[in-house]
Amino acid sequence: MAKKDGFFTEFKKFITRGNILDMAVGVIMGGAFGKIVTSLVNDIIMPAVGALFGNKSVSDLKYVLSEAVLAEDGVTVATPEVAIKYGMFIQYIVDFLIVAFCMFCVIRIFMKMRTRLENLKKKEEVEEAPAAPAEPSVEEKTLATLNEIKALLEKNASND
Repeated sequence: MAKKDGFFTEFKKFITRGNILDMAVGVIMGGAFGKIVTSLVNDIIMPAVGALFGNKSVSDLKYVLSEAVLAEDGVTVATPEVAIKYGMFIQYIVDFLIVAFCMFCVIRIFMKMRTRLENLKKKEEVEEAPAAPAEPSVEEKTLATLNEIKALLEKNASND
């Protein structure tokens, strides 16, 4: 019984890790987002593009290499048609481009936010760091040197 408890305990730790939960949320959101994009392409964009091709569905666009051959009864298909269905390919390309554009936008926003946070942290670190002592000016250095010379001369004068 201890092995089962150990297995389930490990499984519980694995499943409740933050990155696993984040990944699960990402997969679910990605699936839902995919459905939205597919609907956008299939139900909004492609009908508009199809109108440009004479009210034909883009997914039906194809180049027929050989026509279908019907059986003697005239209804049953003896040999199906062979066609290059470039309309579906176009539809999938549009679908991909929309997803790629959205992912680009999300990553771009994420990177900008990350850069801003890093800049804020650097700014806070600079503001919190103690200020370095100011470098003495040339006049201050000259005055200090002259004071040292004066002190040495006074010391020599008192020794004589």
